[in-house]
Amino acid sequence: MTGRNDGWANTDWRSWQDHDDIRRRLDEGADPERWGGGRALHRAAVFGSPEVVAELAGRVADVDALDAGSTALWEAVVAGRPDNARALVDAGADPWRPLMGGWSPGRLSLAGPTPDLFAVPQGERGLTEAERATAQEGRRLVAALGDLYYDGTGLACVAGIDAAEAIRRLEARPARAAEVAGLLEDPYEYDLEEILPIIGVTTVPGGCVVTQPWGYAPAMTGVLIRLSAGTVCYGLYANPKSGDQGSTARDGVIEGSDLHPGGAPDVGDTPEEVLASYVCHHHAVAYSCAYAGLRPTDPRPVVGPPDMWAALPRRDYWDH
Repeated sequence: MTGRNDGWANTDWRSWQDHDDIRRRLDEGADPERWGGGRALHRAAVFGSPEVVAELAGRVADVDALDAGSTALWEAVVAGRPDNARALVDAGADPWRPLMGGWSPGRLSLAGPTPDLFAVPQGERGLTEAERATAQEGRRLVAALGDLYYDGTGLACVAGIDAAEAIRRLEARPARAAEVAGLLEDPYEYDLEEILPIIGVTTVPGGCVVTQPWGYAPAMTGVLIRLSAGTVCYGLYANPKSGDQGSTARDGVIEGSDLHPGGAPDVGDTPEEVLASYVCHHHAVAYSCAYAGLRPTDPRPVVGPPDMWAALPRRDYWDH
């Protein structure tokens, strides 16, 4: 829903597919420059049809106007809408304008599923070998993990150590068979505080994954601090109420919190973060693994069964 006075009242994401309705609204005075506090063209670039995008692009003052650091063309590329990207370029949008992290929509598209989306002009640099390898590995990760269900899962992706070392750092003990057996049948029959100490740990190429399919324990501050000594790790909690929440730790220090793994690139991101966010867009687990340099070959380290189950000692992990 949007404000009543801009001509876009009662539009939702499906409305942007209806060219006749959008054209009628525009003819009746809908503002082509804004929608719900943002820009209508940016909204259409993500959700609309190419016809709607072309209609709006022909009515705005600047097809490359910025909204939160991005152009409509950037939004179309990140959203995986090559049809809309082509419509915007036909309307005069510039694929090679540097935006977030120094990336342009055109150069970013070289790392995606449609690398031939734009003709690369002479003198425009393509991807470096490192960027090409990052993009290739990100796509492999997304495919290897598949369409896994991870809602409610806590995760820590730790670089450079195996499962045994992770358990040692956490001073955890092997979980007893009786502790795990009933829990696996239906974890939601238990009180969360009762089962929160039980974690799974799996060695993968590049490091290890600490997982808890029913809770946030691996992403607790005290856990990440202990795991990251001399290395780096990414913590993820797929909060069923508020979405994916990420945090990073390096050498025993929390570096980032309240992050959004799997989200779109953002203003202020480094070039490396922009690329990883694009390649792993909508794939929070893949992003978390990629951040730590982990290379799992299937979803088992996340959804189980893990290499081993362990029980954390009882302590306040939020007070480190």
